[in-house]
Amino acid sequence: MFNLKALQRNKTLKYGVPMLLDPSLEARVNVQNQAVVLEEQYEKLKEKNLDDWKNIRGPRPWEDSRQYQEQQRSR
Repeated sequence: MFNLKALQRNKTLKYGVPMLLDPSLEARVNVQNQAVVLEEQYEKLKEKNLDDWKNIRGPRPWEDSRQYQEQQRSR
């Protein structure tokens, strides 16, 4: 009939089917709430003045970060 071990190794059956059969997952995700949060973040970004920003490069892995920070502060 069916090979039980082959079914247990099948990733679609192991991971996909439980996702389709679990309606509580959709309730936990709450997609409508995420849309509201994104809109709030968009409104915050619209209020900020993005024309006067300054790009500050961080230290490279081989550079001494303390020395680099002191150089940035002195400028």
